[in-house]
Amino acid sequence: MALGRRFVAGVDEAGRGPLAGPVTAAAVILDPEDIPDGLDDSKALTAERREELFAEIVARAIVASASASAAEIDRFNIRGATLIAMRRAVAALGVSPQYVLVDGRDVPPGCACQAAAVVGGDATCLSIAAASIVAKVVRDRMMRRACLAFPGYGFSRHMGYGTAAHLAAIEVHGPSPLHRMTFSPLKDRLLLL
Repeated sequence: MALGRRFVAGVDEAGRGPLAGPVTAAAVILDPEDIPDGLDDSKALTAERREELFAEIVARAIVASASASAAEIDRFNIRGATLIAMRRAVAALGVSPQYVLVDGRDVPPGCACQAAAVVGGDATCLSIAAASIVAKVVRDRMMRRACLAFPGYGFSRHMGYGTAAHLAAIEVHGPSPLHRMTFSPLKDRLLLL
């Protein structure tokens, strides 16, 4: 796929499923001579290990991240917003990649170079695994900051996912500006108004 190319960017996202917050994408170009040990799909790592690897990746690779807001998710749907965030992350890299490998089934439209989708890439491709770690850490940090702005929802505990505590907080406080109003049960709530 990317044979013989030095600047290959791995791209992945975090935050497709939550009821609140952005979807965040990262693009990572690893130095083939200096790859951090232990790269894996972010979901297979503890939060502490993700933070450790995040620091190593940022220090040793070319890294960019970008997000699409809850409003963009509502406007373009989660798939469209994810592709927007991915395109933004690739465009934000300090070096133009020669090839892009994207976790999943879709390549973001408007990529400035050749790209390929890799199903399960976060578990099989080191640059995509690195991107999954960066995207997850960046998004989790964003949600911890959001918890300071909207303390009643517990974002720092559930990162916007639809836990029982989060659903109870929505019942008490109503949705915040960070909530995705096209996602159930928020969408269902709008129908009742």
